[in-house]
Amino acid sequence: MQIQLNTDNNVAGPEGFAVQVEGDVRAALERFAEHITRIEVHLSDSNSDKDGGRDKRCMMEARLAGRQPMSVSHEASTVALAIDGASDKLARALDRVLGKLQAGRRGNVGNDVT
Repeated sequence: MQIQLNTDNNVAGPEGFAVQVEGDVRAALERFAEHITRIEVHLSDSNSDKDGGRDKRCMMEARLAGRQPMSVSHEASTVALAIDGASDKLARALDRVLGKLQAGRRGNVGNDVT
């Protein structure tokens, strides 16, 4: 599972910021690693240098092997909270999509109605 981080000019982090973000995303979504080829993380700050509000945004797009990409976004007061929120949303979305696929496969086995 490859993780790609993109930020706008208003999001800056300390030394090792990209490594930390990648580790957090990988930990949150590791159980889906066999289905995901790449995750793109886009971080932005709509108020740039102004404080307050939910101005930090994290958009995540997961590229699934053999399926259409899926994306989620989350806005929060900090970059870390935005990443956590988007990771949670993406995990729930992947649970739904992959759960339906697995249920469909299980549903086709042994469904002989006589």
